Amino acid sequence: MKFAYRFSNLLGTVYRRGNLNFTCDGNSVISPVGNRVTIFDLKNNKSDTLPLATRYNVKCVGLSPDGRLAIIVDEGGNALLVSLVCRSVLHHFHFKGSVHSVSFSPDGRKFVVTKGNIAQMYHAPGKKREFNAFVLDKTYFGPYDETTCIDWTDDSRCFVVGSKDMSTWVFGAERWDNLIYYALGGHKDAIVACFFESSSLDLYSLSQDGVLCVWQCDTLPEGLRLKPPAGWKADLLQQEEKGEEEDQDGDRETTIRGKAAPAEEEKTGKVKYSRLAKYFFNKEGDFNNLTAAAFHKKSHLLVTGFASGIFHLHELPEFNLIHSLSISDQSIASVAINSSGDWIAFGCSGLGQLLVWEWQSESYVLKQQGHFNSMVALAYSPDGQYIVTGGDDGKVKVWNTLSGFCFVTFTEHSSGVTGVTFTATGYVVVTSSMDGTVRAFDLHRYRNFRTFTSPRPTQFSCVAVDASGEIVSAGAQDSFEIFVWSMQTGRLLDVLSGHEGPISGLCFNPVKSILASASWDKTVRLWDMFDSWRTKETLALTSDALAVTFRPDGAELAVATLNSQITFWDPENAVQTGSIEGRHDLKTGRKELDKITAKHSAKGKAFSTLCYSADGQSILAGGVSKFVCIYHVREQILMKRFEISCNLSLDAMEEFLNRRKMTEFGNLALIDQDAGQEDGVAIPLPGVKKGDMSSRHFKPEIRVTSVRFSPTGRCWAATTTEGLLIYSLDTRVLFDPFELDTSVTPRRVREALRRQDFTRAILMALRLNESKLVQEALEAVPRDEIEVVSSSLPELYVEKVLEFLASSFEVSRHVEFYLLWTQKLLMLHGQKLKSRAGTLLPVIQFLQKSIQRHLDDLSKLARCYVK
Repeated sequence: MKFAYRFSNLLGTVYRRGNLNFTCDGNSVISPVGNRVTIFDLKNNKSDTLPLATRYNVKCVGLSPDGRLAIIVDEGGNALLVSLVCRSVLHHFHFKGSVHSVSFSPDGRKFVVTKGNIAQMYHAPGKKREFNAFVLDKTYFGPYDETTCIDWTDDSRCFVVGSKDMSTWVFGAERWDNLIYYALGGHKDAIVACFFESSSLDLYSLSQDGVLCVWQCDTLPEGLRLKPPAGWKADLLQQEEKGEEEDQDGDRETTIRGKAAPAEEEKTGKVKYSRLAKYFFNKEGDFNNLTAAAFHKKSHLLVTGFASGIFHLHELPEFNLIHSLSISDQSIASVAINSSGDWIAFGCSGLGQLLVWEWQSESYVLKQQGHFNSMVALAYSPDGQYIVTGGDDGKVKVWNTLSGFCFVTFTEHSSGVTGVTFTATGYVVVTSSMDGTVRAFDLHRYRNFRTFTSPRPTQFSCVAVDASGEIVSAGAQDSFEIFVWSMQTGRLLDVLSGHEGPISGLCFNPVKSILASASWDKTVRLWDMFDSWRTKETLALTSDALAVTFRPDGAELAVATLNSQITFWDPENAVQTGSIEGRHDLKTGRKELDKITAKHSAKGKAFSTLCYSADGQSILAGGVSKFVCIYHVREQILMKRFEISCNLSLDAMEEFLNRRKMTEFGNLALIDQDAGQEDGVAIPLPGVKKGDMSSRHFKPEIRVTSVRFSPTGRCWAATTTEGLLIYSLDTRVLFDPFELDTSVTPRRVREALRRQDFTRAILMALRLNESKLVQEALEAVPRDEIEVVSSSLPELYVEKVLEFLASSFEVSRHVEFYLLWTQKLLMLHGQKLKSRAGTLLPVIQFLQKSIQRHLDDLSKLARCYVK
């Protein structure tokens, strides 16, 4: 079962860098998050991360006009052709250089990429199978510096490209006689965006210094004349007309070289542009870099985003200001408008913010922000519906696992959060922080209702709450003490001394009143709550303890130590029952600036976070590595190693250094090569107030700071450098039969249903383990026969039916029918199931989570109706 966990969703981070896109219906936003892409469904309030990843951080995403295909390009120039329908990669391609933007033509037949100082047009992949999905059609030269942006005319006849050399170039997609290329100037800074007017060759260009130029063309799109072919193209055309050869020019590449100042004789009979107007966004004495822009052609709405976090809405071509608002104190990196022109999406890479604004009602449709710094702790609620995370930025965020959205953020902590946990009720979150406080937050009223402090200021490194939710304990990093408070009164009950090093982990026994504390002094102490907090046992370890956790039944204790071992203990008798050597399983990588190899640096690495599975048979372990390991506890063997990221934009991803980066003068990684980029350090001339010389590019190191299993046992989560990753069993598309033989087929199941032999049909459907077939068999049973069929099901199959019902509650409309099934099964088989409570607990909790969600939704509706 544990082998079937697959990547399910990415939470905790909503936007990193790159361009935002709306889907064709305008109801979803496609956002690049690191080396993955997340789709936020605004209508159904859900987020979903595509199950694919690029080699580096995503730089740009191009969406086809029909919304079926997407081209995802990363910082290294690697491209993925992705089907958004079946959510899979169709083709891999390398553009052999850094791509700045990619755009499909409105008819969907071509797409253009801007790379270096050129623009390349490719034949777009069609609906039929092709050996090579990307066929280069034309290469356009003209700009002297990097090309930055693209826009197409509505009829796909021409496209415009902006450049950092302050010029704008109009190119013909076909070989037009009167328009091959046209260069436009008029700006004093790099072009940020350029847009065509609707059904026209008139265009707008915007530069980084906040200047808008309006350009008028003397020719309509219908006035473009196709240049008659000459030479080999003419011969080829004749051959095609005769039907002798087909598709011969598909792979032939055409190069078009533009000139900024063509000769006078070349201009005769050609398209001409003239500047109608020039507008300025910045007022006198005020300088604000324009960083992003979007234009809605039908409503003539221009949206511009600035480095100060301000955005403007203007109506063109009159340049009338409709709205102006500051949404952040960081630069707006990307702007997008949906097809109806009602919703505007903004991405701020500095804070990792994603906002969707409805400009007519002046309200937020979506407002999400991840942790500014890395997440360090997470915890599941008892029903598995919510996840709480704490970060180095001092924020505590609560996420809904069904929607993937953060619905509340607590900002009371003034320093990094070190530990988070839920109480048994699931409505209180308790957090510890380096600011010397432990805080309790109420999820009903969304407020901080208790603040626990120590007599002397101290930094708390971990926190734990007992099973009743009445006792809160936190470990100190500097005074080596454990503080115990009462949740009801907020009073300090006791201070536990005895450890001789910083406290690294705390955990209450889920069944008994025992607190386990792990410390850097190479011991784990067990404290008895009912015996005046006396030390019941002291477990001596061979190395510093980094993490401690109890098995869900409280009969076993696991400890992770600095020598990369996981040791298992019997807490009753203080006897070690087993150990796992995990050094070779961590597989740490070598950082770019490391002087020693990954093999030698691995000697100092260890697991820093542990968690038992819901059934207690497996244990998850993570640390400073790109791998999360899952071990079988009884057999003490590695079952599977999950690679949480393949993103080479992070440090310590590769085992060996890239020799191409090594020179006789040292490692190229020591040089800040991206200093001249638009988001890097702009090296100014003396006396010029532009550019932040303290800004530097750095590669964050890949690490796993916390792992937790869901109480339902269906998924587990890990806080990593990439964000909050969720791995789930529910995403598998596998044929996983149960006690199958050759006589069990879908046809036999349907024959049994026709004979009204419902029990036999359900048993065969469960043995095939096809959810559609199980659904068909269950829903064919009449309501008055559910009790009879339930009583005739064998005990082993009751668990399978309950598991199916739990998953069906989330998607099915037949809530009452499935509740009836659940009631009869639990009433008739309750006593037998109780004897196997330990193994059945994850299934029952999964069922409770699904029913609880419906109860909450109906309760809200009922309250609204009463009001």
